[in-house]
Amino acid sequence: MVIRFGLVGCGYISKKHLNALARCEDARLIAISDLNESRMDEARSFYQTQSGYTHRIKFFNNYEDMIAEQQIDVIIICTFSGLHSEMAKKALCFNKHVILEKPMALSIEESNDLIYLAEIQKRQLMICHQLRFRPLMQKIKRIIDEGKIGKINVGVASLRINRSSDYFTSATWRGKWESDGGMLINQGIHIIDLLQWFLGEVKTVYGETGYESTLKETEDVALGILDFKTSAKGIIEANIVTKPHNIGYALSIFGEKGTICIEGPTLNNISHWYIEGEETDMYELDTLLQDKNEQIYMYENFIEALKSQDKSLLIDGIEGKKALEIIFAMYKADLTKKVVELPISSFSTSDMKERKG
Repeated sequence: MVIRFGLVGCGYISKKHLNALARCEDARLIAISDLNESRMDEARSFYQTQSGYTHRIKFFNNYEDMIAEQQIDVIIICTFSGLHSEMAKKALCFNKHVILEKPMALSIEESNDLIYLAEIQKRQLMICHQLRFRPLMQKIKRIIDEGKIGKINVGVASLRINRSSDYFTSATWRGKWESDGGMLINQGIHIIDLLQWFLGEVKTVYGETGYESTLKETEDVALGILDFKTSAKGIIEANIVTKPHNIGYALSIFGEKGTICIEGPTLNNISHWYIEGEETDMYELDTLLQDKNEQIYMYENFIEALKSQDKSLLIDGIEGKKALEIIFAMYKADLTKKVVELPISSFSTSDMKERKG
């Protein structure tokens, strides 16, 4: 069974999706939607080059016309953050499965609506936290779940990158709470997702944010303290004002029987790996580290879930909401100056416009 895809939004991130789609045997791109004709043409050429397929791919300037096409099974949404929820809702209402770029929404209410709509429509909704599919991350998850590092005491997620003024002025939606959502949501959400995937459900969150640039509304610095239901503690420290350029990301897990630390521009370096009573196989770890086909594995998981009732999505709407809710809780704590208990019933990034000082 060949699954037919339509893609909305032909910006930078779309190439990762097109490349992964081209490498999945049972997938075909049959439609593209963007306001810019030349970007659609570029996306089509890129997909055809990568896949070797030369079948007709339809262009749509209006994404709603594409969503209404009966031949399409799945809609991939790669637009800017503020449009994600609206587009995904419309696709689900037209009975399409959805692959949705992060973040899934910019409010708790919209996130809940998407989860509910996917359930009642009996459609698959995957949120793109592709790092969960990276083989090294899969190994770390197994090690933790098997208890090899024992009880986890603390996990630390770090984001130390640079986003220049030109980055924010290059697109009108960037740096605005209602359309962009903030630094944590756009640059930090993947590493926060990994932290909570490894350590489990979060009980309480406290956070503060800082602001350097006057060219935008959203934060430049964020600090968070997490209390997990397992009694583990978590720390999030993130900034986009690292000079003169990116240092990268870091994720550290400290357990009673071991410590794992990974870091680098793309989490591409193991700085520490120790498991009590186990000899470290550096060749295996390096092999896993070199495999960065996580986007392809994500698409394979999605296709398997469509084709077999025995398969499920690793990152559906419920899972995709978890990192987002942690970020919302950090923002809410910054507004109220109080520790926030999860789950939270209501929050939107637009609430951050009320922030004083």
